[in-house]
Amino acid sequence: MKDYELEKRRYVIGGVAIVIVVIYIIRLFVLQIMSEDYKKNADSNAFQKKIEFPSRGVITDRNGKLLVYNQPSYDIMVIMNEEQGRLDTAEFCRTLNITKEYFDKRMEDIKDRSKNPGYSRYTQQLFMSQLSDTEFSVFQEKMFRFPGFYIQKRSIRQYEYPYAAHVLGDVAEVSQSDIEKDDYYQPGDYIGKLGIERYYEKELRGVKGEHILLRDARGRIQGSYQNGRFDTHPVPGKDLTLSIDIELQALGERLMEGKVGSIVAIEPSTGEILCMVSSPTYDPHVMVGRQRGRNHLLLAANPLKPLLNRSIMGLYPPGSTFKTSQALTFLTEGIITPSTMYSCHRGFNFRGLHLGCHGHGSPLNLVPAIGTSCNAFFCWGLYHMLSNRKRYHNLNEAMNTWRDYMVSMGFGYQLGVDLPGEKRGLIPNAEYYDEAFKKSWNPLGIISISIGQGEVTLTPLQMANLGATIANRGYFITPHVVKSIKGQPLDTLYTTKRYTKANRAAYEQVVEGMRRAVTSGTCHSANRGDYLVCGKTGTAQNRGRDHSAFMGFAPMNNPKIAVAVYVENGGFGATFGVPIGSLMMEQYINGKLSAGSEARAKAMQSRHLGYGTTTR
Repeated sequence: MKDYELEKRRYVIGGVAIVIVVIYIIRLFVLQIMSEDYKKNADSNAFQKKIEFPSRGVITDRNGKLLVYNQPSYDIMVIMNEEQGRLDTAEFCRTLNITKEYFDKRMEDIKDRSKNPGYSRYTQQLFMSQLSDTEFSVFQEKMFRFPGFYIQKRSIRQYEYPYAAHVLGDVAEVSQSDIEKDDYYQPGDYIGKLGIERYYEKELRGVKGEHILLRDARGRIQGSYQNGRFDTHPVPGKDLTLSIDIELQALGERLMEGKVGSIVAIEPSTGEILCMVSSPTYDPHVMVGRQRGRNHLLLAANPLKPLLNRSIMGLYPPGSTFKTSQALTFLTEGIITPSTMYSCHRGFNFRGLHLGCHGHGSPLNLVPAIGTSCNAFFCWGLYHMLSNRKRYHNLNEAMNTWRDYMVSMGFGYQLGVDLPGEKRGLIPNAEYYDEAFKKSWNPLGIISISIGQGEVTLTPLQMANLGATIANRGYFITPHVVKSIKGQPLDTLYTTKRYTKANRAAYEQVVEGMRRAVTSGTCHSANRGDYLVCGKTGTAQNRGRDHSAFMGFAPMNNPKIAVAVYVENGGFGATFGVPIGSLMMEQYINGKLSAGSEARAKAMQSRHLGYGTTTR
């Protein structure tokens, strides 16, 4: 007779054994095939993978002058699995001139996965970066005493000139967000943080290489694995040639010393940015080395914000420089003709509204209106455009037509310059005023936008681009600071002409008006005998002292340079804007300043405005 209880036990015991075996097999599979940690452990016993960093692309100016290059640097790396319990910590700290507290904290930070999510005790981790040559030599002599620690050679950026910090940017250690966005990076890697270094990071960084070394049973390096068969060589980053003229940039930074604001100069025919000055500025050398973090904090704490690139991030009322865009719009839309006359009785006076103007002849037509910077003329032009019911069905249609002209000239949206952080400025439309005034607004209530006040704001780059567009008589190429990339074409955005809505005939009239401003108007101090200058001043109203602005180009009929100058709290446009703009044009067109102009440049350099703290 069968013992059924015994039979059941056999099945149960057999089933349990099968389950245990299956679980064991699954665990082995997960551990050996799926587990990254196991793979790193296994690899680390036989191999050491050494990253070889590529040299970062060098940067030169438009004339081939070296701006940014690479200098050897050394990092100390640690493999925790090899260091554990074998290090003479006191000797190690003495060699690197660090404290035991610093050592302990750094080792804990490396192991802390919240600060170092990619941590593994089997792979190299960054302990200390950017050793000097002296520190490297001392450490290398004693490195055999420090098991688990290695030297990794790489390069850091060096700057040939103390100029163009906002354009060039800088390089620093990657953040965790950088690593999460791009698996190219590992903790301790460097990445462009600002300026060109950030915008063209992928072109500049190159491609890493990898050298695989073979270990013996005791972990000692035996040489290359299979004679380097599986090694990959680093690919250097691409060199960049900037459109910046470093001599022009240097002059601009001199002239803006002690002032807050910006200078932007553009070559009209190409859209290439010849200089981009933001003041106050700083020496790019301070953003190199282990003191970068400390220096960055000091710059960030400065109330004048030297880290801010005002050329593309500063939003300013353009003042009377904006009148040129209004003339183009009114002429093309048929609101005025070149012979249209408007009266100015010390300003625009209509239905109880008074908007002041300085004394000049009246009535006057467009060319002298630009030359003398008459406020009333452009207020009347905008009023008649927005009130014209024969051409526009209603106020909103007229307002949005005006807006479309402004947008076509590069206002109200980012131009697309190849630098990070560009602001768009503000060009209001009908919907903006409907919301702001609960659909209860009229032309007189917004009349100040016709003279570059009110809600209108532009960046200095947009003002300079307006000058370039007028110089070209109706088109611009998106401004850019990189002239060429080695082995790679520029984006077509930086080679394509962008036409505005205004017609050629309108531009010719505005050019004539800007020439009148130089020969007998508000820009007369910029007049010269060797080439013809066209310009327009701006005195932008402000809560404190007015801002000083200038926008112009030269030569008149074969333009080489368009420039915008903006000095915060500088007063009249003729006070700072015109003389600075005139000197910048002379430097670029003639290649140098005359003795008299150099004297004027030194005088301008010494004219500091009081902002409550020091500016460079």
